[in-house]
Amino acid sequence: MNGPLTKFLLNHPSVLAFLSALALFTVFVTIGSEAFGYGFVSTSFVKTLGKTLCFCLIAIAMDLVWGYCGILSLGHFAFFGLGGYMIGMWLMYERTRLIVVEATQNAQIPMTNQEIQDAIGTQIFGVVGGSEFPAIWIFSHSLWIQLALVVLVPGLLALVFGWLAFRSRVTGVYLSILTQAMTLALALYLFQNDSGLRGNNGLSGLQNLPNLEETPQSVISMWFFWASALALGLGYLIVKLIVESKLGNVIRGIRDDEARVRFLGYNVEIYKLFVFTLTAVIAAIAGALYYPQAGIINPAEIAPIASIYLAVWVAIGGRGRLYGAVIGAAVVSLLSSWFTGGQAPDISLGFYTVKWVDWWLVLLGISFVAVTLYAPKGIGGLFDKFSKGDNQ
Repeated sequence: MNGPLTKFLLNHPSVLAFLSALALFTVFVTIGSEAFGYGFVSTSFVKTLGKTLCFCLIAIAMDLVWGYCGILSLGHFAFFGLGGYMIGMWLMYERTRLIVVEATQNAQIPMTNQEIQDAIGTQIFGVVGGSEFPAIWIFSHSLWIQLALVVLVPGLLALVFGWLAFRSRVTGVYLSILTQAMTLALALYLFQNDSGLRGNNGLSGLQNLPNLEETPQSVISMWFFWASALALGLGYLIVKLIVESKLGNVIRGIRDDEARVRFLGYNVEIYKLFVFTLTAVIAAIAGALYYPQAGIINPAEIAPIASIYLAVWVAIGGRGRLYGAVIGAAVVSLLSSWFTGGQAPDISLGFYTVKWVDWWLVLLGISFVAVTLYAPKGIGGLFDKFSKGDNQ
């Protein structure tokens, strides 16, 4: 087989190496899982690994928009959260509907469809003092429409925001501030009870898949782990195809010298808009896979600090290197789970006890400063000498 994809993989061995490593990792976790293997990898850790793969996917999106195109977006976690909300609406609606229908099966007088709908609304929105479905839930009964909205809603938001920002030629730190302001505005709106998404309570119980009540969480966690691994592999391949194409050359040119690219006759705003929108969609897909594994989503997940963490992951891993973004997200995410989960032992200094739950963010900040000053290529830069021309 000498198709274009095969030729591409042969010309870029690092991509084949990454996909092979991801496949081997997936097989190893499957063999070690409680559901399909020997059980030395717990279900909770499988969920942690699945969520980490989702973080790696959004890190790839961040690396494309920042590391390759030069747009430091501090709002991509907003798209990540929106993807989670879109799929979460269907999960919560369908799960609640099944509970209501099951509870009324033995009733002497069957409930009408409207009564069932009212009961579902009361169950979902009673926590915020409501019972009627907001207009944004109009398609929550349809899995396929909500899956489409996972892509359409964040993509449309990115398209409109990007068009307004790029046509005004907002660049640099001003653009970063605008993306952060967009994220903050969205988070503050979602915190309101009348936003239609249950305010600060968010959407919960997302780990309970409808019609699969008898399926153990160990099996469901593996399904999502496989889906996350597949999405990461496809996302890496697609983005790599982009950055190694003529389009990728233009994108890097915009990063390095936007004025010159514009002088050469390229419509810089269109290229920026394409990258910004594409990466928003990738981030949304990652969020749609992440939150059913987390089980809950609320507006705090969309707070601007989350997008700042994302930039830190990519910087530590090495921006402008796709594998660097993956390494940075994986390392920081897993270390964060270890330090903040109480697994890291406290260190007694006699006069003071270092509790990593309190000091993790300080350690992360120090690591970011150290990498910026002494290793600007990040962790991924360590692999450059082995790449032999396969520039990531």
